[in-house]
Amino acid sequence: MKKTVIIVGSLALILVVAFIFLKRQIKSASPEDGVDFNEGDLKIHVFYNRPLKKGRVIYAADGLVPFGKVWRTGANEPTTIETNKTLLIKGQELKPGKYSIWTIPDAESWKVIFNSDVPAWGINFNGESNREPAADVVTVEVPVGHTETEIEQFTISLEKTGDEMELIFLWDKTVVAVPFIAAGQ
Repeated sequence: MKKTVIIVGSLALILVVAFIFLKRQIKSASPEDGVDFNEGDLKIHVFYNRPLKKGRVIYAADGLVPFGKVWRTGANEPTTIETNKTLLIKGQELKPGKYSIWTIPDAESWKVIFNSDVPAWGINFNGESNREPAADVVTVEVPVGHTETEIEQFTISLEKTGDEMELIFLWDKTVVAVPFIAAGQ
């Protein structure tokens, strides 16, 4: 019995160490980052992982992020947004809480989806998104912009533009901005 406990304990320890090692290896290629927006009593936090372009074709029918398919909007875990106030995103209400952000990129526009389910990992074992469509709360379509400067690492920012704010996705030569306001403003 004692021998079995030692063997099981050793195996558990090896698995934990292997998991930590693999997580660090994966995270080093697409490090975690966060962006915060604070104004008055409005607080918004976005958590995401930042993959690198590394010479790859990013947005295309056969790119790293294929057109017309759900993307976890970053790497590793799904990107999340947390707000303490209701946001109006193109007229749709996003209540206070934490949401995963999924996108469906296309050449001319992106669908941006805010989902109440936050899975532990952004994809399943088949490499497909782990999004639960029944938990979609807000879905908007926004145009794609382009920049001359190539952006090597996926970046998200929150910017104030007059009375509105924007959730901005930047990578490669693509810029996508999702306009929103805090309810009651």
